[in-house]
Amino acid sequence: MKFSITMRALPALAALAACAVVGSAAAQSAPAAVTGNADAARDKNSMCIGCHGIAGYKASFPEVYHVPMIAGQNAKYIEAALKEYASGARTHPSMVGIAKSLSEQDIADLAAYYSSLK
Repeated sequence: MKFSITMRALPALAALAACAVVGSAAAQSAPAAVTGNADAARDKNSMCIGCHGIAGYKASFPEVYHVPMIAGQNAKYIEAALKEYASGARTHPSMVGIAKSLSEQDIADLAAYYSSLK
């Protein structure tokens, strides 16, 4: 009798074990939310201020264009733009190189910093 109860419970136990393994793997692979720290970005913005900190600045590489001011820009927009440069979705050579050098935390910190400025 014990044998038949165990045999009936085996599929349920196997399914439960599979869910536990899949759930554990999903929890480990989900990236933790990164929170930006504007104060931490003060030591990280040296690559940005040379172009984005000068009102009316025009860069000449790879062509002459107006460099946008990013002070006061929405943090989510700044994060999205930097991630697009890093992935190659946006293609400005200088920005691609800079964005690829930034960590997720750097991006969040810079976005928090520049969105806090007026």
